[in-house]
Amino acid sequence: MKIRRFIRWAILLTAVPALLLGIPKAASAATAAAGTGWVRLAHLSPNTPAVDVYLYSFGNPTAAQVLHHVGYGVVSAYEPIAAGDYTVAMRAAGAAATTKPVLSASVDVAPGGAYTVAGLGPESGLRLQVTKDELTTPPGKALVRVIQASLQQHAVTVSWKGAPAVSSLAFGAVSSYQAVSPATAALHVAGGSETVNSTITLAAGSVHTLVVLDGSNGLVLDNFLDAAGSGDAPSGAPATGFGGTAPKVPSALPWLSVIGAGLLLAVAGGLGARRRPRPTA
Repeated sequence: MKIRRFIRWAILLTAVPALLLGIPKAASAATAAAGTGWVRLAHLSPNTPAVDVYLYSFGNPTAAQVLHHVGYGVVSAYEPIAAGDYTVAMRAAGAAATTKPVLSASVDVAPGGAYTVAGLGPESGLRLQVTKDELTTPPGKALVRVIQASLQQHAVTVSWKGAPAVSSLAFGAVSSYQAVSPATAALHVAGGSETVNSTITLAAGSVHTLVVLDGSNGLVLDNFLDAAGSGDAPSGAPATGFGGTAPKVPSALPWLSVIGAGLLLAVAGGLGARRRPRPTA
């Protein structure tokens, strides 16, 4: 009887953590049902100094996200935000949040949508451009697009596997996506007398944004993995994020393990105490 009672207690205590672990999953499902999109920011103007970028929800004067001291060539990681209307404001790095933005743009974030808000063009003609990003690909294909952010070269041609994929892309322009077969192949970027060669791997289901930049020794090509597959959230660049104010939900697993272990010890101790023989007079 005691063994059966212990087994029943063990089953119950094993079920409790499993039930509690379902709470974060339910919360995640509720969040997804409410509608979530993704936004990332990019500074792609070669002769524009570093900036601070603010993301405001429509009608709310308090910034939902802030990215400080963003320099040329920086592309942030995607950050999840609730679907809705937002304003992106760009100020000089270190400027007070109350100063008038140098530039601003509106972003309508749809549930499940991903967007890049990029500062493009020369400083004298700087603009904020909002692009709708793709997260899924045709079956068995990869998607690739190019952003031309080199001021030294006014137009570039990108060749994939020896064939031109993007021809004479002007400075500050963003190409459309192209579906390509998965491969690891040479990528050749040419602009005037400048060239850059790179080998990249495009896996099926992956989405890439290739950014052509001015480097200290000529053209530089950055490959950003926007999405690895249709079942994954977008990633963007892994090095930099908004550093926003959204609270992080800690994992409940360590606490549940401690609670479960403590309850098991308590039950085992109680059963052990029952088995002890009573002292005789």
